[in-house]
Amino acid sequence: MPDLDILHQLIRDAAKVSLSDNYGKCKVELKEPQHSDSSVSISGLPDNAVVIKADAFKSPDTVFNGSKGECKRADFVIVADAGNKKVILYIEMKATKGSKKEIIQQLGGAQCFVAYCQKVGKVFWSHGTFLDGYSHRFVSIGRTSISKKKTRIDSETGLHDRPDRMLKITSPHHLQFRHLAGGNL
Repeated sequence: MPDLDILHQLIRDAAKVSLSDNYGKCKVELKEPQHSDSSVSISGLPDNAVVIKADAFKSPDTVFNGSKGECKRADFVIVADAGNKKVILYIEMKATKGSKKEIIQQLGGAQCFVAYCQKVGKVFWSHGTFLDGYSHRFVSIGRTSISKKKTRIDSETGLHDRPDRMLKITSPHHLQFRHLAGGNL
């Protein structure tokens, strides 16, 4: 069974965001739950992409102390298989501007959530390669509630393949999935 089919079975519909059609291409509208006027639109997603509200996963603070930020999670995770490229995109949205340390913790927490899902797929679906071979990309999108201006992208560290090397986007306007995923799809 393909990874994305397992993921659709594993994740409740209430924790997923639906894709919509945008001139023959898929698009998703991400909304920050704490701020009703905070949203971003991402176009060009593969048809089979799964968009998960990662912070819908109950905080593990009943088990962990949280002293290092291990109970935090980013807002969204997008898992996509474009045939030639498999990518897991971790997205943290901020209505204004957030602390870099906290955003790194949130992105890392979402990565742990995906690792948990991966282990569940391997153990309970008996799919030994579930979510293997995916590139991981980390994105922080800030100032989402401010009137849309020219999108500003800060990639200080090159490839955004770790939470501490996230792609930072300010005042998002017309975001494309292929760009966030770090290459051509």
